[in-house]
Amino acid sequence: MMSDFGLNLENHYAQLPQDFYAKMPAEKVGAVPRLIHANPAAAALIDLDPAAFRDPKFTDVFSGHVPLEGFSPLAMVYSGHQFGVWAGQLGDGRALLIGQVRNAKGELWDIQLKGAGKTPYSRFGDGRAVMRSTIREYLASEALAALGIPTSRALAIVATGEGVRRETLEPGAVLTRLAQSHVRFGHFEHFFHRGQQDQVRVLADHVIEEYFPDMVGDHAAWYGEVVKRTAVLMAQWQAVGFAHGVMNTDNMSILGLTIDYGPYGFLDGYDPQFICNHTDEQGRYSFVNQPVIAHWNLRALALALSGLISTDTLIEKLATFEEHFGGTYHALMRAKLGLTKEMEDDNKLIGGLLALMARTKADYTLSFRNLTGEDADWLAQFGEANSEAEAWLSRYRVRTESEDLPGLNRINPKYVLRNWVAESAIRAVEDHGDVATLDRIFKLVQSPYEEHDGDEAFAAPPPPELCDLEISCSS
Repeated sequence: MMSDFGLNLENHYAQLPQDFYAKMPAEKVGAVPRLIHANPAAAALIDLDPAAFRDPKFTDVFSGHVPLEGFSPLAMVYSGHQFGVWAGQLGDGRALLIGQVRNAKGELWDIQLKGAGKTPYSRFGDGRAVMRSTIREYLASEALAALGIPTSRALAIVATGEGVRRETLEPGAVLTRLAQSHVRFGHFEHFFHRGQQDQVRVLADHVIEEYFPDMVGDHAAWYGEVVKRTAVLMAQWQAVGFAHGVMNTDNMSILGLTIDYGPYGFLDGYDPQFICNHTDEQGRYSFVNQPVIAHWNLRALALALSGLISTDTLIEKLATFEEHFGGTYHALMRAKLGLTKEMEDDNKLIGGLLALMARTKADYTLSFRNLTGEDADWLAQFGEANSEAEAWLSRYRVRTESEDLPGLNRINPKYVLRNWVAESAIRAVEDHGDVATLDRIFKLVQSPYEEHDGDEAFAAPPPPELCDLEISCSS
């Protein structure tokens, strides 16, 4: 049905049995919600006219104070492994599905509020979100989308006007995020580990019918596609230098999307052992471990699907992970160096650069981006290893004499959402009510390959006062 703002609403997820969700309204957190920022690019995904941002009802709806007409909000139930340990029932503890929109292309998009209050799955949580984490997810989802990496999207930030207790008292906010589905590996685990095999089948058929229509009736092919999408996503993360931070099975999208942004981080100096979540004391989710953990999570999903697909077939499909990951990662890294024609020593050339970067903690993003600049500027990144870097660069220049290196600036971004850049936006909003800085950074990450004269500082490694920022799960 057509609803507020001309949205074509469906309640597709509510077609599932009632033990898949809890229907409930948002809590109406805060007294006077205030729109901080809204995203026209995300609005286009659900055929929403950006003129709606100026309508006071927009803020009321996307703070959870007023429901979308014709949709009964719901919170999803799921379970999961957290840091490799079975955690049992989890669910949308501070997220609420307030609408599903069928756009003009026929795509179904979830509209979900994050931070709109408690749900039956909140456990000991308060159901709130802080401005800090809301800005981080808002910026990061758009940054990854601009880099061509599958991700949930962000529509709006609304300030609640109330304080929320985390490590300290922080300003509260509600994020509106969009995804074609918020179904996770943990949805399937939830019913499997409760012995509800019929519900696993119901959910699998529901997901396949809507999101994998060419595979209706073929659970094995569908699982193979999930393996492929997850492997490709990991390759994309690794190539661009993105660390998620909390790859629990309840944070793994069945569509192969980047979801649940928390203590993520883009690499500054290249460190394969980089841990972006300071609560990850064992380094389970370190940068270098991400492909291995994705494979582990796919094994957990395979177990949950073992009543639908034979063990031999699950093993066969899971075994394709390495091929999909390796092939994609290899292609992406070759592209980052402009190596369009395969030659025998290319892997040694790529590996040699990464090893040099790791030893010198050279900036990951700029080590690739600056290859099209002056040699002296590129070499300066490597400090005392300058002579070794010069030897590598000489080999590279010989190798790429016939390659189209100017095209590298369309492959290697100049701007990524470094933690210090996100922190600059957060402090501007929280300390000074400065939305202009947020908007400026938002526009940078939406066009990361452009030069953006006057904003070069945001492409640089962190200044001394913003080095070593600690990011936790509450982020």
